[in-house]
Amino acid sequence: MMSSEVPLVVGEDGLARPGWAATNPLLRDYYDTEWGMPIRDEQGLFERLSLEAFQSGLSWATILRKRPAFRAAFDDFDPDTVAGYDESDVERLMADAAIVRNLAKVRATITNARATVDLRARGGLADFVWSFQPEHTPRARSLEEVPTTSPESVALAKALRREGFAFVGPTTMFALMEAVGIVDTHLLGSHRRGSSGVWPE
Repeated sequence: MMSSEVPLVVGEDGLARPGWAATNPLLRDYYDTEWGMPIRDEQGLFERLSLEAFQSGLSWATILRKRPAFRAAFDDFDPDTVAGYDESDVERLMADAAIVRNLAKVRATITNARATVDLRARGGLADFVWSFQPEHTPRARSLEEVPTTSPESVALAKALRREGFAFVGPTTMFALMEAVGIVDTHLLGSHRRGSSGVWPE
């Protein structure tokens, strides 16, 4: 999602944002209202886990544009419903031009729904993922200083794979941790730095 640009851009509203969130209205709204805010419910985390997997190799703007279609196609990412999908659902999803039609990612989403349901016996997906919150969060002044993985994202990826999850590599898991507030990688000086309430500015 991030690229090498001027660290922060001050918009017409006087607010400082990283370059990737400064011009595209869809990305700007996502940055200003969602990205990095805590998500602690199972369905919300399952949706983000799924969308991060679909984003792999694509731009986040593409996923955001398709998010309403993804939600419609995957029954609002209700884990119980998606866990019950069969081959007819796989065929339906692969025929849906409004989403990303990648067979491995479609199957992984169904696999992950089933793993999410199974994980309830051990406290649930939300508590499991949040248990990998680090002691410190990055304090980056430029996008180049923002890591793409961390020891915690590596550990989370391994732990999720042990629980039967797929498409949960360390880079994807670090992106998930950024997106749901487990780490705060808003650049120092951004108007969103510290907005999650999880980490001080």
